[in-house]
Amino acid sequence: MATSDLKPRSPEYERWVDPATGEFRVIEQGQTFKSVTDKITRIVLTPHTPLGWFGMFAVFGALATVLLVAVTWLFLVGVGIWAITQPVAWGFAIINFVWWIGIGHAGTLISAILLLFKQGWRNSINRFAEAMTIFAVVCAGMFPLIHVGRPWLGYWLFPYPNTMTVWPQFRSPLLWDVFAVSTYATISVVFWYIGMVPDFGTMRDRAKTRLAQYCYGLIALGWRGSVRHWMRYETASLLLAGLATPLVLSVHTVISFDFAVAVLPGWHTTIFPPYFVAGAIYSGFAMVLTLAIPLRRFYHLEALVTERHIDNMGKVMLATGFIVAYGYGMEAFMAWYSASHWEWFMFWNRVFGPMGWSYWVLITCNLAIPLTTLWSRKLRTNISFMFFISIVVNTGMWFERFVIVVTSLYRDFLPSSWGTYRATKWDYMTYVGTLGLFTTLFLLFVRFLPMIPMSEIRLMLPGAKIKPKAVAGSGD
Repeated sequence: MATSDLKPRSPEYERWVDPATGEFRVIEQGQTFKSVTDKITRIVLTPHTPLGWFGMFAVFGALATVLLVAVTWLFLVGVGIWAITQPVAWGFAIINFVWWIGIGHAGTLISAILLLFKQGWRNSINRFAEAMTIFAVVCAGMFPLIHVGRPWLGYWLFPYPNTMTVWPQFRSPLLWDVFAVSTYATISVVFWYIGMVPDFGTMRDRAKTRLAQYCYGLIALGWRGSVRHWMRYETASLLLAGLATPLVLSVHTVISFDFAVAVLPGWHTTIFPPYFVAGAIYSGFAMVLTLAIPLRRFYHLEALVTERHIDNMGKVMLATGFIVAYGYGMEAFMAWYSASHWEWFMFWNRVFGPMGWSYWVLITCNLAIPLTTLWSRKLRTNISFMFFISIVVNTGMWFERFVIVVTSLYRDFLPSSWGTYRATKWDYMTYVGTLGLFTTLFLLFVRFLPMIPMSEIRLMLPGAKIKPKAVAGSGD
């Protein structure tokens, strides 16, 4: 939305447009350096943690314990406790792996690409979006490891020197995943940490207890806010953003190769790389909304995470949703245009077969509901509706991965090998447990680290902009 979309001197115009510059405000008016710093540091340095935080931590910590129980039993008994059989040799583990990796994409997109394009609205949400990325990768990374059946031999995937000269199979997509995800996780952690260094200096200076001063001082790396420090900080941020930007495209492209390099109908298609990347951003922004909306309400951050942020994320979801819709259409078109009996049967069975209900769930959640409602700015700025849409899209994107994996496998080339797929309680426990682990880690992040970058928010305030006349007359 441009300033020309608003009527001059209307209440909405006065609220969002800076009269001095004619530019859109990213945060609510009336904020000062002190109010921003106090609002963010109070969340971390408060001596009294809110009871609501303890309640949420107890609930999701219990779910994380469910994951521990499920994985322990898996190690003791084996992957037979899952529903994976022949021909469905892949199940919830790979579905959840692709889903969690997709969720992690929005953090890198918001942090890196929007930084390079100088989009100021990213500043209020990029910190917890980056944290979301790291915790999602943690949840995703365990699934390929435990799915192979012998997780204690996972180091075989790395090209380490050994006397037996047993080297990894570099033609295996599993090995490509290891390199792609580990590189993505490394860059994301470094980018996340470097971005917090100025805020760690602020936390160190405002901490009241000796322990807090020592801990924040240690991780602040001696930050003093000098010109030299800021120059090196901005240089490092731009370099890391440049490294992270191609990862947004490459990581989920490599994940899509797990399927695209196979000869199985429904997988062997060139649309998968861009289709997977768009779907990852789609679900990632939905998860950012799922986290941002409760956070801004619980910690009273409506002045920093504004309706404009929700509106912009809705626009990104609308754009990527249409790319996903194009991918669905191309799958149907190529199944018909290829004139392959196997491809057409796979698509017909996916839509109208015994498990066709899952296909229509994903169509409803990913296309029918979001793409018919997100056109309306009134709905995009309706906080309750956007939270509902974020849950719907996350559900639909999980079912998309379910359809890709299961409905392509359970009826293959030979009718004699056809089967079905019914997840066991251990599948559900493992998945729900990762939700608990993800949210538990996120709650710890919110409690002990600044979830909004104070330094970047302060730079957007009117007082941070030096007028040319003041500079000329200052004598500096």
